[in-house]
This record gives sequence, structure tokens and C-alpha cells, in this order.
Amino acid sequence: MAGRDMIVMSLSEVKRLKLIQSAIDRHMTQKTAASMMGISERQVRRLVKVVREKGDRGIIHGSRGRPSNHRFPDKIKEKTISLYKRRYPDFGPTLATEKLLEIEGIHLSDETLRKWLLEAGLWKKRRKRSIYRQWRPRRACFGQMVQLDGSHHDWLESRGPRLVLMAYIDDATNTTYARFYDYEGTMPAMDSFKGYVKMYGLPISVYLDRHTTYKSSKKLTPWDEADDIEFLSQFERALKELGVEVIHAQSPQAKGRVERLFGVLQDRLVKEMRLQGIKTKDEANAFLKTYLSGYNKRFRVCPANDTDAHIKLPGNFNLDKYLCIKAQRTIRKDNVVAYNKRLYQLDESDSKKVCIEERIDGSLLMISKGITLNYKVFTERPKQTVVKTDQRQYNRPAKPSNDHPWKKKWKNWYPHPQNEAYR
Repeated sequence: MAGRDMIVMSLSEVKRLKLIQSAIDRHMTQKTAASMMGISERQVRRLVKVVREKGDRGIIHGSRGRPSNHRFPDKIKEKTISLYKRRYPDFGPTLATEKLLEIEGIHLSDETLRKWLLEAGLWKKRRKRSIYRQWRPRRACFGQMVQLDGSHHDWLESRGPRLVLMAYIDDATNTTYARFYDYEGTMPAMDSFKGYVKMYGLPISVYLDRHTTYKSSKKLTPWDEADDIEFLSQFERALKELGVEVIHAQSPQAKGRVERLFGVLQDRLVKEMRLQGIKTKDEANAFLKTYLSGYNKRFRVCPANDTDAHIKLPGNFNLDKYLCIKAQRTIRKDNVVAYNKRLYQLDESDSKKVCIEERIDGSLLMISKGITLNYKVFTERPKQTVVKTDQRQYNRPAKPSNDHPWKKKWKNWYPHPQNEAYR
């Protein structure tokens, strides 16, 4: 075969062969050749001896083309490929390696599995990401800034309803907190923030986008701008009452940390819940608690400063007083208040205004001058009663008399040429 007469060498081996041949021909000393190749003189003497005995082929490493002594048996390779096809067909090599070790007890490196999958045609090479340039440095302390966003995704893969993941990630440490909800709105945002505060404390600032849940879409008039009036969403108002700074991102790239978190969770968390057979929101939230504890232990980074900037709240602090929807209404003369297309009958009150608080748990409070008022809900609007006086209804016009001009023939009173009175 022609291949036997051909010696395949890399460029570095060709350069090394030339220097060794120069040392053999005494065009340079072995010490000079060693310094040019960056190896020891002892290694040069060994290469000179091998090249003299085997010729140019001696410069090639002796184990080239031979199978490795540390290779996996073919049975393990076939079993791994079979398991991947049956249970992990859309898993990436890194995540599949973790699951193979955790569930199947097969210990592999992700690169080994990636190589096997490429050979079997089960994985394709992906273009490497461009060099990451960090435009904004991380915050120094844990709790100094938290990024918040909601992710709309088919988290249960049609096994259950479509859910929204409300996620928080600390800018300094990548510590993550999240919960599933039916929609992205004011109440889910407040409930998730309440859970975060109970676990870690109040952060110094929250970094979020311009969704209508987080920023009011009401436009300012020239008079509002002149009076420095600012319209706040209910969630933004609640955070400012708690002393938390609200920062709105101008683009999704500005809050890239939480966006990349969703990319990871939409890959890993979805597959973990598939393996657990999770079908409901409650099951997903219960699994999320245990999953995030391990996730944070693995992916949490050390901050530049070990100080925890979270503000720990006392046990008797009432968060529900702030994390609620607040609205002000006028009390009618009959002590009735209208709110969300419903009527509420209040007890006796000498106030003209009432503050309505709609809590996370669905309860409704009517507060006037710091006092909580009792109320009763009208299931239907009371019917208006008709008061009759002198056989006349006030809500209807009076019936004209028989001698009223409207009841006379028009010829008798209208000035028309055919009327005798007109002539």
C-alpha cells in the first residue's frame, strides 16, 4: 500500500526532525538544539538515538495509532448510547453525563460522551460563543442588587398547564430564588417577592424590565410633569414603601444575568421535572425548593465582599400591609363603596374616603382613618323604588290634559290658510 511508504507528521514534528538531523550532522550542538526546541539535553540525546536507529519515523511518538489503555470497553459505550437514545434523547452532553452518573451509575466525562454522540450522529457541533465582554461589573455584596423577571414557557411539556416562572438572581453571587405561577402579574410578583424576603431579607435594589406589572404605562400630561407627579405601578409603589430601590432596564441585554438563567432552567429544569413526572403547579413548586438548593450550591460564586447587604425584618413585621393592591374610594351618602364592579355596604362612618387593600391571600380590607371597617358585599344591585304622589310618578313626565293643544287637531290652532281663523 502507498500509505506504508508515507510518513505523516505534524508541523512541529517536521521542525523537530530538522533540528535533530542538524544535531546528527554536527551542524549544531545538542545543547543548542535543546534550547531551540525547549526540551532538555537528555531528551535530545534520546531523540538522536531513535532517529539514527529508525530513520525519520523515529521522531513520531510510539503510541500514535494505538488504542488507549484507559479506553472504555465497547459494552459500556453501547449501553450508554442505548440509554441516551431511550431516556435522554434531547439532553446535552454535560447534563446527560450528570444524569448517567446520578441515575445509571455510569461515570463518564462530558467530552467522552460528546465524542461518542458525535460519532453516532446524535449530537452536532455548535458554534462557539463570541468572547464575553463584561460591560457592567458585578455588585460587590450579596443582596446589593437582585434581578427579577418572569419566563413564559411550557415548563411541564404539555403534561399540565402552561406556567410562568418568576425568578430572582443575585447580581453578586448568582444565588437564585424562583416560583411557578399561572400568569405574570402584580399578585404573583408580590407573592414571589414576599417569599424572597422571608428567605433572604430585603435587598437594596431590584433590577427589572418595563413590563406593565413593574412600571406604569400611564402617560404624564404637561401639568403632571410641571408638578413632578410620577405614576407608579402597584408593585413599584410597594417596593418604594419598603425602601427598596427600583431600577428599570432599557433592554433585555441589560439584565442578561436573569435572561441567561432562564436559558439554563428551560434546558435543565424542564428535563429534571420530566424525569420526576411532575404534572401540576404545586408539584413543580415543591420540587423547585429542593432543586434550587442544590443548584445554588453548585453555581453560586463568591462575592467581592462577604457582607450580606440584605435587611433582615423582625418576626412581627407585617409584609402584607405593603405587598398589596391599594386603592382609594369615595364613600357615598348611604355608606356604599364601589370597587371592581362590586358594591360594599360599610358600617357607620363619618369619613368621606376609604382606603381599600387587596391582599395576596384574596382578602379585602376597608381602612378609614387607621380603623378597619366592617362591610357587607352586595350580590346584586338594589332595585330603585318608585315613590307615587298624586297618582304621578316622579321619574315619568306628567300626562297632558284633554284640552291641551297637543291633543287638538292641528287645523284648530296652527295658522294655516285652510283654517277659518287664519282667513
